[in-house]
Amino acid sequence: MKALVYHGPGQKAWEEVPDPVIIEPTDVIVRVETTTICGTDLHILKGDVPAVTDGRILGHEGVGTVTEVGPAVSSVAVGDRVIISCISACGACSYCHQGLYAHCLAKEGASGIGWIFGHLINGTQAELVRVPFADNSVYKVPAGVSDDAAVMLSDILPTGFEIGVRYGKVKPGDVVAVVGAGPVGLAAMMTANLYGAARIIALDLDANRLDQALTFGATDTVDSSAPDWEQRVRAMTDGMGVDVAIEAVGIPSTFEACTRIVRPGGSVANVGVHGAPVQLALQDLWIMDLSITMGLVSTSTTPMLLKLVAQHKLAAERFATHHFGFDQVLEAYDTFGRAAESKALKVVIRR
Repeated sequence: MKALVYHGPGQKAWEEVPDPVIIEPTDVIVRVETTTICGTDLHILKGDVPAVTDGRILGHEGVGTVTEVGPAVSSVAVGDRVIISCISACGACSYCHQGLYAHCLAKEGASGIGWIFGHLINGTQAELVRVPFADNSVYKVPAGVSDDAAVMLSDILPTGFEIGVRYGKVKPGDVVAVVGAGPVGLAAMMTANLYGAARIIALDLDANRLDQALTFGATDTVDSSAPDWEQRVRAMTDGMGVDVAIEAVGIPSTFEACTRIVRPGGSVANVGVHGAPVQLALQDLWIMDLSITMGLVSTSTTPMLLKLVAQHKLAAERFATHHFGFDQVLEAYDTFGRAAESKALKVVIRR
């Protein structure tokens, strides 16, 4: 089969590799029909994730058809169209029983790591992929749900919802600020409306992303490069600050921005993946009764979100802005890597 293979920092190739095979009785093989690229893949290519070694097939999002099942698999059969979750879970360990699939103790190659595709085992940017723990790690796609919509349930939609909206404790009537209007930030905006947020303020440097935010559920936008950005946010909250600030970038300045605009008694939900230390001004924040949360998506809400997508309550397909064939995967990476210039949200790669 063909696959996108990592060969060290800055090196990747679409090349012939052996087909995957069933290894454990809980495995399935999926013929990948649609996949996409995540910002994490770009981090890997920069050399930021040393656990990813030469020869690893990248990718952790996908939709496809089951072609082979292990003898212990009971929830799916050959021919089923499924979403491949970015998190795989045994369903039996103590963390899985808590719904914390991200910390499953039965992972391949490491304990307590939920994300293994394109990281510790071969991933989904390939014509075929082996999926461990299939009964808890793939989801049947209902009729009428497009691949463009379904693939967004692999990662970004549950990430924005679980780590941004749920961890941030968004309630009816809340004012929510989302710092960073990339795909995950937009997912947080879209799903904050499920909990009745009264106002959703999008902050970003990119005018195109801010325009996009208004179509994903934001009620207001603020250019965070403006000198008075903080005053503009506070003016929308009677000077009090927002109830929930969601960080969706992963750099120190955006986390600090969230702590500056949240009101006393509010919540800061960190969704972004940080690669550098962040200074926490506890000398100023201790008195504010803040809740600060962070985490890795567990995808425990994927079945619920899938029902909403199937009933057209969430327009997940709107994240797909660019489409490529499998033989154009290198071009897809180039487009996604230049998102500010290409105006890409999610690039979809189809068989």
